[in-house]
Amino acid sequence: MQCLLLKYACLSIGLAACVAPGTSLAQQQAYPNRPIRMIVPFAAGGSTDNLARTVAQKLSENLGQTVFVENRAGGNAVIGSDALRLSAPDGYTIMVTSVDHTVIPQLLPTPYHPIKDFAPVGAVSYTQMLLVANPAVPASNAQELLALAKAKPNELNYSSSGTGGVPHLTGELLGKLTGARIQHVPYKGGGPAMADAMAGHIPIGMASVAGGAALVKAGKLRPIVVSSAERWPSMPDVPTVVESGVPDVVVMSWIGLVGPGKMPKAVVDKLNAALNASLDTPEMKEKMFALGVRVTPGPPEAFAAEIKKDYDRFGPLIKAAGIKVE
Repeated sequence: MQCLLLKYACLSIGLAACVAPGTSLAQQQAYPNRPIRMIVPFAAGGSTDNLARTVAQKLSENLGQTVFVENRAGGNAVIGSDALRLSAPDGYTIMVTSVDHTVIPQLLPTPYHPIKDFAPVGAVSYTQMLLVANPAVPASNAQELLALAKAKPNELNYSSSGTGGVPHLTGELLGKLTGARIQHVPYKGGGPAMADAMAGHIPIGMASVAGGAALVKAGKLRPIVVSSAERWPSMPDVPTVVESGVPDVVVMSWIGLVGPGKMPKAVVDKLNAALNASLDTPEMKEKMFALGVRVTPGPPEAFAAEIKKDYDRFGPLIKAAGIKVE
């Protein structure tokens, strides 16, 4: 009996020696070994939420563990983002977020830094902005529209989904780099912004391709330019900002996956591999394209560089334009 107890004691000591201080045996097992929570810092039923649920389903298949969505909406995505920041950096809490992740902390105080407090996993999708005009506006391309804006400074207005959003910032960037003084009119959502442009209550609208393409195809709005370096496949006749002579206004709106800061690289890499495998299928590409976005598999480093680029670009623009949100 004493020999048996001594054997178990030695076994326990041996196991304990193999586990780093403060780390449980379960944590040492292969990741993942339990369900993963995916925070969506927006309300259920929106476009980002729908995309997140599609990605969560595919991640579940590729990781062999359930990835469940938890909506933590409110505070311009601050509530959900801070919940992620406060989570253990073990890979069992991740978040789907948008390019607004780089913008909001520069518009209002947040308890986190968008770069220092998060670990980029990978980009999910990209789309670009679409500048449209009411058919009654006497301009059919970017050059004519900018000339009209310069001839009538501050008389030409453009609508967007709201103050500080990417459509708004794209318009501000366009005006700053071309010298065209176009007034921004914020709306509570992209739908109302496009509806008023369509009705002629406001001459110009700035929206994502997903938000304006259907109205363009229906002939209710005239496409002017897309904010990308390459033409959008479903709108091959619409020129890009690069073709229109304003290359520095290339703006892409992205959705991506992030984790808490200090998440181990091995966990980041495993999540990234599963994400890329989920995205790089004909089925996912078709689903995403139907939503007006393009899937963009790539390494965590590329996504991290994209986040930093937008943070560095939008910060000075917001400050120079004096943009504030209530």
